[in-house]
Amino acid sequence: MPLSSLSPQIRQYLLVTGNYWAFTLTDGALRMLVVLHFHQLGYTPLSIAFLFLFYEFFGVVTNLVGGWLGARLGLNKTMNVGLGLQVLALLMLTVPATLLTVPWVMAAQALSGIAKDLNKMSAKSSIKLLVPSDKSGQETLYRWVAKLTGSKNALKGIGFFLGAALLSALGFTQALMAMAAVLAVVWLLSIFTLKQDLGKAKNKPKFTDMFSKSRAVNYLAAARMFLFAARDVWFVVALPVFLSSSLGWQSEAVGGFLALWIIGYGVVQTLAPAITGLNSGRVPDGESAFMWALGLAGLPALIALALMTAWSPTLVLVTGLLLFGVVFAINSSVHSFLIVSYAKEDGVSLDVGFYYMANALGRLLGTVLSGWVFQAAGLGACLWISSVFVGLAAGISLALPRHKT
Repeated sequence: MPLSSLSPQIRQYLLVTGNYWAFTLTDGALRMLVVLHFHQLGYTPLSIAFLFLFYEFFGVVTNLVGGWLGARLGLNKTMNVGLGLQVLALLMLTVPATLLTVPWVMAAQALSGIAKDLNKMSAKSSIKLLVPSDKSGQETLYRWVAKLTGSKNALKGIGFFLGAALLSALGFTQALMAMAAVLAVVWLLSIFTLKQDLGKAKNKPKFTDMFSKSRAVNYLAAARMFLFAARDVWFVVALPVFLSSSLGWQSEAVGGFLALWIIGYGVVQTLAPAITGLNSGRVPDGESAFMWALGLAGLPALIALALMTAWSPTLVLVTGLLLFGVVFAINSSVHSFLIVSYAKEDGVSLDVGFYYMANALGRLLGTVLSGWVFQAAGLGACLWISSVFVGLAAGISLALPRHKT
């Protein structure tokens, strides 16, 4: 079916999704390129993890300021700036090996983090503007958000494999240049095809409007922060280091397993509307967020307890991680729908940006704690903290709005 025969809303959705997909592939591939290349140079897993610290930190700042910029300038501009910055970040890492110092790599990762969150905030915000606000529109919104979010995570996992394949086939520098060239083409197409006024607020928001005035958005942002801190406190550093150092997995096996986990996680997110009852007309609300978080809260603690038994730690972790991934993916998908649903249409990126600022803050908190707690007390302590964080997310979700009965 030619694009010209589709409605303007569908065409814009496909353009936004295509931009997001292209960016996500390079984001996942870049992470794997950096991890594998610096592993080959002799860096420890913990040292490699800290190369991404600025990536997470600048996500906090970018989402907060990016939401304000999106409302003032339009989401097409913030999305295109994100694509352009990613091209620059890729090219920054093509310098000669003598210049590829840790501060330089951290700066490139910071730029990539800014690019990623501008792109994500723009993509998620724009969907709100492409569907009506009635009940039918809310069901469409949930399906579109689930597809966009799920496909992004699946493609990020595929990007891990792409990064490893490009490193093997082309080498570090040539792989980066190839990705930069392809993404530059996508960037140029986006500049000429996205609507010029998409997401621009009718009334220019003040800088202080970055902080959400919506009670529902504030509570959801707090729940999101603890939810993602609960994942990353054991997933980012503790788990891969434990699999490598304690269970003797090769780095390729660790990377491959985590990539497959992320792909599966993305697939579950795309199925979340069916799993949560959308086919029966049920659209998630605050009660949904609470119940799914409650179902997740005990899983990390159960994994920690199982690791203390005589059971095979490999079996415990693989099984536990798969179960955690399924329930966590549904939690994440419900949250992603709720924020787009709660956000006000005029200046939608303000609320979405604030929410994803909390998301980035949770990832940053989880990343720092993952290295620190694992080094001090081991994987079990990280898992117990994860359960506490999910419990906090569930408790906060009790304050979210519920459907009237």
